[in-house]
Amino acid sequence: MSHLIELAAFQPDLAPNLGSLVRLGVCFNAPVHVIEPCGFPFSMKLLASRALDYGEKADVRHHDDWEAFQTARTGRLVLLSTKADADLWEFPFERGDVLMVGRESAGVPNDVAAQADHAVRIAMPGGGRSLNVAIAAGIAVAEATRQLR
Repeated sequence: MSHLIELAAFQPDLAPNLGSLVRLGVCFNAPVHVIEPCGFPFSMKLLASRALDYGEKADVRHHDDWEAFQTARTGRLVLLSTKADADLWEFPFERGDVLMVGRESAGVPNDVAAQADHAVRIAMPGGGRSLNVAIAAGIAVAEATRQLR
């Protein structure tokens, strides 16, 4: 089965959230790009412990930095951001899009956001400031999958 969508974690701060992204990737057949530096020592062993038994099935693609990721990616880069104007529910996903979440503590720098092909936000009618990155990614992957199936 080919990939409908891919995930990317920009300089993740928290290993448990990255583990959740890896589980999401396995469940939706979505490769997960990890863009260094991480806020913890990255290793496949650590990832396997955080992703429970999903680590062995995961397609994790490790990138030493932003430039290495940019060189390696092939699909459109779609940034999930609370600052985006475009609404997730109105955005037309394409097969091969790479959904990127930012750091839990700071999102992505402005220069990185400017390099995204698109940026989308998830409307939060309850008035919260932001969602956990893994939850936001799950919502976006589900919507992209719904559109592309």
